[in-house]
Amino acid sequence: MASPAVVGSPIWRSLRAYQVYGANTNVGKTIVSTVLCKALKRRFPKEGVWYLKPISTGPQSEADNRHVAQFAGTPTMCLFQFDQPVSPHIAARSFDLPSDTAILQQISAQLSAYARTSGGTVLLETAGGVHSPVPSGISQVDFYRPLRLPVVFVADFQLGGISTSISAFESLHTRGYDIDSVMLFKHARYRNDEYLSEFFRGRGISVLSLPLPPVRSPDIQRDEEAMYEYYKGIARSGEMDEAISQAASRHATRIDNLESMASKACKHIWYPFTQHKDISPASVMTIDSAYGNFFQTLKPNNAAGFKYSPHETSGLTQPTLDGSASWWTQGLGHGNPTLSLSAAYAAGRYGHVMFAGGIHEPALSLAELLLKTLNNPRLQRVFYSDNGSSGMEIAIKMGLQAAKSRYGWGNDKELGILGLRGSYHGDTLGAMDCSEPSIFNQRVEWYRGRGFWFDFPRVKMTNGFWAVQPTEGMEDLLGPATTFGSLGEIFDIESRRGGACETSYRKYIESTLERLIKVEGKRFGALVMEPVVLGAGGMVLVDPLFQHTLVRVIRSTPDLFPHSSYPSDSTTWTGLPIITDEVFTGLYRLGRATSSSFLNIHPDISVYAKLLTGGLVPLCATIASESIFEAFLGSEKRDALLHGHSYTAHAVGCKVAEVAVREMVAMEKQGVWEGFRRDWVGTHATPDIWSNWSKAFVSEISYAKNVESVVAIGSLLAISLHDHRGAGMFPSPPPLSFLLTPEITGYTSTAANSLQRKLFNGIAGADWNIHTRVLGNVLYLMAGQTTTRETLEAIERTVKRSL
Repeated sequence: MASPAVVGSPIWRSLRAYQVYGANTNVGKTIVSTVLCKALKRRFPKEGVWYLKPISTGPQSEADNRHVAQFAGTPTMCLFQFDQPVSPHIAARSFDLPSDTAILQQISAQLSAYARTSGGTVLLETAGGVHSPVPSGISQVDFYRPLRLPVVFVADFQLGGISTSISAFESLHTRGYDIDSVMLFKHARYRNDEYLSEFFRGRGISVLSLPLPPVRSPDIQRDEEAMYEYYKGIARSGEMDEAISQAASRHATRIDNLESMASKACKHIWYPFTQHKDISPASVMTIDSAYGNFFQTLKPNNAAGFKYSPHETSGLTQPTLDGSASWWTQGLGHGNPTLSLSAAYAAGRYGHVMFAGGIHEPALSLAELLLKTLNNPRLQRVFYSDNGSSGMEIAIKMGLQAAKSRYGWGNDKELGILGLRGSYHGDTLGAMDCSEPSIFNQRVEWYRGRGFWFDFPRVKMTNGFWAVQPTEGMEDLLGPATTFGSLGEIFDIESRRGGACETSYRKYIESTLERLIKVEGKRFGALVMEPVVLGAGGMVLVDPLFQHTLVRVIRSTPDLFPHSSYPSDSTTWTGLPIITDEVFTGLYRLGRATSSSFLNIHPDISVYAKLLTGGLVPLCATIASESIFEAFLGSEKRDALLHGHSYTAHAVGCKVAEVAVREMVAMEKQGVWEGFRRDWVGTHATPDIWSNWSKAFVSEISYAKNVESVVAIGSLLAISLHDHRGAGMFPSPPPLSFLLTPEITGYTSTAANSLQRKLFNGIAGADWNIHTRVLGNVLYLMAGQTTTRETLEAIERTVKRSL
């Protein structure tokens, strides 16, 4: 398996690896490193001790690794030495250096080489202060974050050092570093060690104060002799011996905790969407940390309780691709420092504050930003909640009440919704009632299933061709299967309007509504649908022309709603309120800010979550038109929308979402995804429909013998696998929409499990694997909005090999 641009956060049983950070330059990092190396050799004489300085500036004769080698007698290495005594980003300007990732991979390889020897301890010393830039110019605290080694933090003993030390600590802490211990020099006048010892010990962090080194002598020999004695004395001290022993104990405890987490989880955790009869410690993925597109996970043997020798030299953890984007939420990368700092800012400024009848800047700024970004002239009002299912509950309340109010309906007849077969809008009871009977709700006692769900034609690629395929058995109503030259042609709604497909769709929709409303006397209060892709329903790509036509029919057929008066205002809802569930598909998951734009429609209510905060914290926004809002104005409180959460519009979520949305909007404007777009968009004058996954790759895997079809749009890739044995998502008999091939496919199918296992087990010799989720016979992968072409290509190679 070719390695993508990823560096894991390594943990070895045999090697204790620490990163030495300093609160500032000239705080004594190299002296502390030398003391530690010498003391480690004394404390563990049969183990190896190494010193690694990845980047250094200044004359070779004064290089830090030379100092450590001379006074500690330890093997040392410096990977990049620049003679000019300035910041690395300036010193490196005239050199042609590898990329940041390549440098990190070189560091990681060197650490692994140490681990493969007799074992022991390695100290990786940084250059300058916590935020000193590396050659590329980024802060080293961000550059080294993928490694996430435990930190030996050298605090500042000088005047002003208390402030710089605490600030540096907070920079490390908000980026997810673990501070193993703090060391600093005693100073009789400033006495920073007294204050900082109390500060750090109050946070459970070990602190060791060291005597200041001797004043430098102009006599080189005398100076060296004094330093030898200084190092010798501290290395033999009981305090240093105890500090090293405690650090070794913390290393062992960390491993023990990681290896026991899966077993403890099986005893105490109730997992979502999981049959616990099938759960064991071996099946639980233990995640130590995450960064970018990858988790850092405990290798399966360790999680299952398999015990290695104390001298085992292979790594205990590995990078694992977050192939489901952590249930569709992740977009800007795990451990994103910009998002983390925005969360810390809002938490520090507000914590959580009461929202009913009040306002705070993050909530207002986010509301204004969303309305501008979505560019829907109908939407004016933003209602906040905490997750997509709750947001959909709110949207349904809004839509049904607006319809009931306009048409003067009472409670004499059940009010349902219109939707699409296989759609799913969340796990709360009201959202469940907007979906037809399925495996998700068949054991929920209060489920009623209030509505009607249309069959629809789906879009998929089979054997290299994009096609619109009607539900089997409904060709007379929806038209025959049709192939297209590109996915863009299918989404060119304006060119397809007026053709045979639209005519068939319109007749089917109108006749169905006529029967339901006028013949059967049913009453509906809203159209609720996921634009373009049905997520939990199996990553099914819907013909956009069908959804476009459905909205047009509902909005422009007045005889279906005889008591309706149709206002001339183009932003006021007509027919029924149109509710789009963009919890999954919205905010650039499919390549655009709003997935409704693919359908050339402006919904009356739209719901956004998942990518809203870039994958950091829960938040949902239900956004409605003014005409929907006005349905809740009245003289009594009961006329209002009586819905809310204790944490409605929590400031942390709103601030993070504002930063995340601004970042994605900026990425679009800067053309970050232009390379992906060019790969998909040809000379045909169709809309910009593209995918992060390469066009050639999608076509190639569609020919695989075990692949029924493939879908790719935006960051989504869905592979439907053949299964002649699987049961459907829906109870027998399944609806026609899930008889899309001669096979029965759906949520309870196990056809994708084999591919899922292959990806997770990885390929022999690989140093990473892929975690995915499956929806029955569908295995899907989701790239992040920041995932690089290099990483995607490595994933694509692995998928092809596994198929």
